[in-house]
Amino acid sequence: MFVQLKTGYDTDRGPAWIGWVDFSKTWKTAYFQGRTLRRGTGLGLISANFYDVETREEFWISGPKRDRSDTRYGPEGPVVEDDAADAYRAFLQGAPHPDMQDK
Repeated sequence: MFVQLKTGYDTDRGPAWIGWVDFSKTWKTAYFQGRTLRRGTGLGLISANFYDVETREEFWISGPKRDRSDTRYGPEGPVVEDDAADAYRAFLQGAPHPDMQDK
């Protein structure tokens, strides 16, 4: 998944990652890098769709894009986490998006 920190940065300029994200059965909670992120519908989040339950930092989580246009204005692309690198490379070469349950 593509994950970007939104809090404290101008539009699409926060740090971003390509990595594995675990979701609850309802998809209302995401777990990433030791953080618990809740879906932020109806909470006034402007450019984010999840927030950290402890720090209240806002994040955008979405599937990665093959054309690598995940960050619209960021100075550089996302950091690809080591454990997701092979699956991400395969995805960029045309393989189906890996099912989150098959990681």
